[in-house]
Order: sequence, then C-alpha cells, then structure tokens
Amino acid sequence: MDSVDTTRQPGPAPWTCPFCPLLCDSFGVALGPPGTPLALTGSDCPRARSALAAFGGAAATERPHVDGRDCDLDTALAAAAALLAASRQPLFGGLGTDVAGARALYALACETGAICDPARGPALMHGLRALQDRGGFSTTLAEVRTRADLIVCITGDPTPRYPEFFRRCGAGEPAAAPIEMLPLQGDLFDTVALLAALVAGRLSADDERVPAELAALSARLRAARYAVLVYEPGRLPAQGALIVEAVQRIVGTLNRSTRAASLSLGGDDGAATVNQVFAWLSGLPLRSRCGPAGLEHEPLCFDAGRLLADDAVDLLLWVSSFGPEPAPPPATLPCVVLGHPRMQLTQDAGAPARERVFIPVSTPGIGSGGHLFRTDGSVLLPLRPLYDDGLPSAGDVLRRLTQAVQALRREGAQ
Repeated sequence: MDSVDTTRQPGPAPWTCPFCPLLCDSFGVALGPPGTPLALTGSDCPRARSALAAFGGAAATERPHVDGRDCDLDTALAAAAALLAASRQPLFGGLGTDVAGARALYALACETGAICDPARGPALMHGLRALQDRGGFSTTLAEVRTRADLIVCITGDPTPRYPEFFRRCGAGEPAAAPIEMLPLQGDLFDTVALLAALVAGRLSADDERVPAELAALSARLRAARYAVLVYEPGRLPAQGALIVEAVQRIVGTLNRSTRAASLSLGGDDGAATVNQVFAWLSGLPLRSRCGPAGLEHEPLCFDAGRLLADDAVDLLLWVSSFGPEPAPPPATLPCVVLGHPRMQLTQDAGAPARERVFIPVSTPGIGSGGHLFRTDGSVLLPLRPLYDDGLPSAGDVLRRLTQAVQALRREGAQ
C-alpha cells in the first residue's frame, strides 16, 4: 500500500478518533493552550474523552531511557537493537500501532524470528479460530445502519466498551432497527445453542424446555428481512470460538430464506489493523512467526500469556502507542517498550534493573498521521494529526531497529 500524506489537508479536515475500532469521524477535538488536556467536541463519548485527557497539545518532554536512565534516541535504539540481535526467541506483544507501524513490525519480526500476539490476543483468536474452522457471514456498520431491521446483541449491551455503537447504528432515528439483548437462559453457550436449534427448527417453540423469550426472539429473527447478530469477542468466556461458531450457524440458517449477518466489535488498540497487515504480507494471522521451519501459525502455543508463564521466550518487545494502557506485563526477561510517553512501567520483583529500554512514540491521530482498519474489517480510514508532539512514530522506530539488527548481524558474521 502506498503511503498517503494525511498532514496536508486544506481547511478544518475531519478528525478520526483512533481510540476504539469504531473509528468515529463525525466529531472533533478542541486544542487549548499548550499543556491543556485535549477536549472532545460533538460527542460525549467517555472513552474518547478519557483517552484525550492523556494528551496536552504540546511537544512531549519525556525522553527514552535505558536501564532507568534518560538518554537520547540513538542510544536507546542501539541498546534495543543489541537486545534483539542477541535474542534467540523474542515475543512481540501489545502491537498497538497503525498500518505503517504494522508493516515495519512484520519486517522486524521476520528478521528476528519473533512470535507476535496482541495485548488482547485471546479475544482476537475467538473470531479468527471460528472463521478458520467454519467461515462466516459478516457485515459493515454502513449496512447495519441502512439495511438492518433487527439487531440482536449477543454478549449484552455494547455501550460500556463502545459508547458510540448505537448512534452508529442509527438508534433513535426514524425507521431505525429495533435493538434487542439476547435473553440469557443458563450460560451463553447454552443460550446460543438453544437459539440456533430454534431458528433451525430442530427444537419446537412449544417445547416446555424452551423459554418464551427465546422462542419469541427466534420467531422475530426468522421474520426479519435483514437481521444482524452483534457480539464482542472481548466479553466471551474461554472457548468463546464455540459461541462465535453457533452465532454463524444461526446466521447461515437464516440466510437460506432471508438475509442475516454478524458484526464483531473488537480489534482494539490496533490489533485488528496489525492482524490485517500480517495476513496480507504473510498469508497468516497473528500468533505466527517466521522461524526455522518457515512460516508457522500456532493459535494456542503462541499465546503471549502462555509463553511468558512457561519462560518460552527470552525477550519482550511491547508496542502500545494509543495510550498509557495497555502497559507490558511485569516480566523478568529483557524488555523493549515502544509506548505512549506517559506509560507507567512496572517491574517484576525478581527482574534485573538492566536490559530494559523505553522509547516514547507518537500516537497516530494525535501527534502523527496514519491509517487504521475499522472493526468491520472492510474500511481503512486515515488518521489526521492534531499537533506536532515531537516524537517518532512506532513505524519509524521499528524500521530503524530492523536496520540496526541487520547491521549487528553483518558485523557478527565477519
């Protein structure tokens, strides 16, 4: 993909909010005097307001540091490259970056044989594993707004995590689709399985075991012209891929006689974008590596939490550019962090004070331009910077790290 200049837009160009995968682009930001937290305008989204409060509208004063001591960027890059070059099995986590950062991250992962898993890897894998095993039908936010006549939220009210979701669906507008919450009957596994059986006609609505609420919902789904089943992977329990498969089974059954689709609300903090980039560059999603056996994808073995708990990796590179959280987990192994300048790093009680590098990086859509994929996976939106924060982008740092690692290895081979 060719890069697009997002810094030279005439007039008051629209701002795209990078802090959740809905990527809302209908409101703006007010910049006060330098040092004043940015203020959201045109919306009361608590998630965007909270995220903007971490930015002061002025160049960052935070500096890189190595082993707890401030230094310049070149010194931090040299220290980080030395750690990466010496690592036999690095883990790249967090992965909070945009398209350009993801492309640079992939190149560095190939150079070092790193395993890559985002901060919310388990949630991402629910949908990916179901898609790999069974396939599925999905839709876009635009289609939900203009065509859906019934929206069912499978994992409960999305508002706490995605405050603007109902507005994006046109809720409150004339002829807006009714929005319902799945009535739980037992746990989520049992409820979705019952609903799938009812929709498919494998279970009669008159059966005494069938709750009336669920029977009525199955009838409304069959009568709808375009039903959409919405779920949040981040709220699914362990083995949540089975629930996603059941959702897709309901959608597939409905599509034999009417039209239906699913919509996943997830991929926060750049995870969906990095997954898209890795898939088009390698043909494989995240939890993959380019190792001695070539390209490998291991959705269970390459879980970052499992790898860290089992001491199966010897270095952690953490990328998180959208805010102070998610921060890297405490670990005893060498750690390189490319993060928001206000990120607070905690250290495991048994970790050595050395072999830790922190490089503050710019946030796409705040201090630098960029691109992100929206949660529905079909729309790539440009991010416009609001001011110059004086920091390098994650992509710039990752590209320089790749070049430095390559140079160190050439020197070692001589």
